[in-house]
Amino acid sequence: AWYVPCLASLETLQELCRKENLRCKSIGITNRSLKSYEVEYLCDYKVEEGKEYYLVKWKGWPESSNTWEPQKNLKCPLLLQNFLSDKNEYLSRVKEGKALKVRNHVKALKPAVADYIVKKAKQRIALRRWKEELNRKKNHRGMILVENTVDLEGPPLDFYYINEYKPAPGINVINGITTGCECSDCPAEKCCPKEAGFILAYNKQKKLKIQPGLPIYECNSFCRCGPDCPNRIVQKGTQYSLCIFRTNNGRGWGVKTLQKIKTNSFVMEYVGEVITSEEAERRGQLYDNQGNTYLFDLDYDSDEFTVDAARYGNVSHFVNHSCDPNLQVFNVFIDNLDLRLPRIALFSTRTIKAGEELTFDYQMKGSIDLTSDTADGLSPSRKRIRTVCKCGAVCCRGYLN
Repeated sequence: AWYVPCLASLETLQELCRKENLRCKSIGITNRSLKSYEVEYLCDYKVEEGKEYYLVKWKGWPESSNTWEPQKNLKCPLLLQNFLSDKNEYLSRVKEGKALKVRNHVKALKPAVADYIVKKAKQRIALRRWKEELNRKKNHRGMILVENTVDLEGPPLDFYYINEYKPAPGINVINGITTGCECSDCPAEKCCPKEAGFILAYNKQKKLKIQPGLPIYECNSFCRCGPDCPNRIVQKGTQYSLCIFRTNNGRGWGVKTLQKIKTNSFVMEYVGEVITSEEAERRGQLYDNQGNTYLFDLDYDSDEFTVDAARYGNVSHFVNHSCDPNLQVFNVFIDNLDLRLPRIALFSTRTIKAGEELTFDYQMKGSIDLTSDTADGLSPSRKRIRTVCKCGAVCCRGYLN
């Protein structure tokens, strides 16, 4: 008996079938396709008798089937470019630019260089697959890109992308609201916010106009107004294309915008598992031993529930802390008016340029009191230990908590 990894990629399944000499029409392994070859990545390089050769990893074939091929036979300019770029990157880091000479006048890469090139190729494939997975699962307009030009870190092994709260057993994040506004022009009439005793959160340009600490009441699924209502912003999800990228100063992953974001614009929602505060205390003790946690107290009205984005979350899972942030936390109520369970939205505090990293203060005043004990400063959490802040802001407090 042999076993297949859960959620294995198509190429991995093809490799397993070919290795075991099995046929599977549903994944493209037939008698005809058994002899099909496509370059997946290049592993090594050598020169023999004046000819250049590359060690090829064939797509859908196990590594035991790798073969040396002359450069003239390779029709993969992008993979050749990646190979040379990875080689030069490694050599520039270790400051060794000479190839290793071996017997029979054969020139070859040092094993360490070839090993790095293979790891980088595998990482590139893993990150591409992760990006595709994230974009399949997200339900919002903005695209998600992934980038790592810093190290060999690949996708998180125990992270699952979700678009909304994942309630723990016994917790209801939808309170069964059955009524909505009858407005034909929400900004001008007694809309949902006014019914709740607050002002409309957005102006006619659909930008935030309220101060931090005030709640946002959006129109819900029972409201008479349509999808273009200016009081439907957070519920439409992220409108900007964002990039999850590896930071170069020890803060792990971060998020940057690929588009200009204007002041007071909705950027993203913070989601995760909704658990009780008692369960958060228990998990927090475990997270302390691991050096990271993603606990976010929902204490707008009480301290009964917590959002844990450690395993389940969206792009906000990767947003870093800053003592001088460009995002602000707001509590939002849409289809659930339970004050113990607000949705958490992040809005821009100023104009954010394309390519700029997105950050928010884990201890923002006027909203939810957040602190962190993560080693890399990756997310909000409960206050437990003093963690050095690496945000680099002029006004940096020195610690995340």
